[in-house]
Amino acid sequence: MSTLVPKEVFLTKGLGRHKEKLASFEEALRDAKIAKYNLVHVSSIFPPHCKVIPRHKGVEKLKPGQILHCVLSRNTVSENHRLIASSVGLALPKDRSHYGYISEHHSFGETDGQTGEYSEDLAALMLSTIQGIEFGCETTWDQKEEIWKLSGKIVKTTNITQSAIGSEGVWTTTVAAAVFLF
Repeated sequence: MSTLVPKEVFLTKGLGRHKEKLASFEEALRDAKIAKYNLVHVSSIFPPHCKVIPRHKGVEKLKPGQILHCVLSRNTVSENHRLIASSVGLALPKDRSHYGYISEHHSFGETDGQTGEYSEDLAALMLSTIQGIEFGCETTWDQKEEIWKLSGKIVKTTNITQSAIGSEGVWTTTVAAAVFLF
């Protein structure tokens, strides 16, 4: 029995607008450069020894119709002036032989920065729980970040986030994804 463990991952984001909701999603996937693939949603584990590569290098390796495993965040709105966002956060352990975490988050009324910070914080929080880094629920973001840095167990966090403001009579869709390559 063979195991499917991704060797590489790339992060991508996109925005779509259309009078039809599904077409708006398609436009967002096109903007993210992942529309011509069959997407399989997976949960939040960043595999050991997996390498993060730039989007253009990842897309070059793909073939139309290919099945892609991804962590995907998606948000859609048809309300005028409604702010939406989709984000994927990533937290990598210092020891790359251990797994990390990917989180997906979508929000209403939050900027790119707010949504991205939250998804990144969520991924780091999930990683910290398996590494014995503990703090109370009242601990602020700055305090958590300092605890993580001092622990030396989390080497990198990042996110990719797409936000948009809805328009009347049009569906607006945002997507953000971590796409795995084998």
